[in-house]
Amino acid sequence: MSRPYVSIFNERQYMNSDYFELYYYEDSSFSGVKNHTHDYYEFYFFVDGDMSMFINQKKHTMKKGDVIVIPPGIPHHVINHNTATPYRRFVFWVDCEYMDEIMSRAKEMRYIIDHTIDVKQYIYPNDVVSFNAIESKLLRLIEEMNTQRFGHDQKISLCVHDIILHLNRMAYEMHNPIKSSSNQSLDKSIVTHIESHLDEELTLDSIAETFFVSKYHISHLFKEKYGISIHQFITKKRLDMCKNALLSDLNITEIFHRYGFRDYSSFFRAFKKEFGLSPKEYREIHAYQKI
Repeated sequence: MSRPYVSIFNERQYMNSDYFELYYYEDSSFSGVKNHTHDYYEFYFFVDGDMSMFINQKKHTMKKGDVIVIPPGIPHHVINHNTATPYRRFVFWVDCEYMDEIMSRAKEMRYIIDHTIDVKQYIYPNDVVSFNAIESKLLRLIEEMNTQRFGHDQKISLCVHDIILHLNRMAYEMHNPIKSSSNQSLDKSIVTHIESHLDEELTLDSIAETFFVSKYHISHLFKEKYGISIHQFITKKRLDMCKNALLSDLNITEIFHRYGFRDYSSFFRAFKKEFGLSPKEYREIHAYQKI
């Protein structure tokens, strides 16, 4: 996350915009907020931290990748269980009239709101890679909000609609799994191959050669499904495995070599960028929690 796009958190619980507001927050000593409601929709995207959210007095322990949908009038608040762990999240507020306008354009744009209200399912979990596709769309909108490029307003509108459609598709497909197709089979096969060979050199060329598929087809497939390149996908998988391994007694050098990083400096930079902590800091914090 580029630092200019990190917002300073304040406890304001009302909108200044007639349409939407989007923020990325990164706090190192966040204590929590009081129970409150909104007169707008809140989409909350949990990135990292040791947090719980109470929605209608029911506690939810949050995990990375959780998308939380909070309709107007629903009481909620968060609490922080460990202020030593960075608390990172995106918060997307959408005005009710603006959301009604978006939802009126197509039934596909209202699935997640209708489902959340009807079934009272507020939490939509995602795995690391699926969540990254959502993050990339949020970052694209934040970046556009911070520029004045040609077609600025139209691009922002497209980004907002793209995010909302993506969330509706995410919720729909959680409840209505899609039938397998050739692309899905290829996707799963490549992911399985990557996960089984993280200790080896993995390149787009070598993967394309293994599966007898054009590397351009694989690039397009991963960009469309996950919102990132296959190289970024591999790095995220490696970092996720390293993060889990840091909770064991393995030596850090053994860990980063085991999951495909050639040297500590590149591992350190990638880990710090992804999780906001150095590998040693992450290990020390979680070792302390186990005491």
